[in-house]
Amino acid sequence: MSTADAFRTDPPNLGGERELLQGFLDFHRGTLLWKTSGLTGEELVRASTEPSTMSLLGLIRHLAEVERYWFQMCLAGRPLQLELWTEEHPDGDFDLVDPARAEQDLADLKAAIRTSDELAAVYSLDHTFKRPRGDAEYSLRWLYIHMVEEYARHNGHADLLRERVDGLTGE
Repeated sequence: MSTADAFRTDPPNLGGERELLQGFLDFHRGTLLWKTSGLTGEELVRASTEPSTMSLLGLIRHLAEVERYWFQMCLAGRPLQLELWTEEHPDGDFDLVDPARAEQDLADLKAAIRTSDELAAVYSLDHTFKRPRGDAEYSLRWLYIHMVEEYARHNGHADLLRERVDGLTGE
């Protein structure tokens, strides 16, 4: 595994609320990229914690879909068709991994992150929105906290999956 410094920087200790929220989200996004680095497509699709179908590539695909859902569909209200969560394959992000698509799936995550950051930058933390099929309101502040939690939880999964794939552990 490459060094963590190549993929992430520590979040700031001081700063405004938005700077801290973005810093922690960037840190956790970078952590996932670090934990999935240096592996072949075959290693990335290995579901190494049976009976779960979760794999490192599945996590990459899942978090790309989460980024698209929350920032593009919910926050920005874009009429987006999700690619990996379908009625036929509700867990397609994990179940339909293909080692030949590993590089493209990683590029898709990075593109989704860039788009998320661009969209979030134009709204205040107090900006509210609703999910496409929901009545509850959410703020951008809530979304940042939710995404930090989402990445942090899945980075714990990535720790275990990576160790099972090649024995390497993170922090």
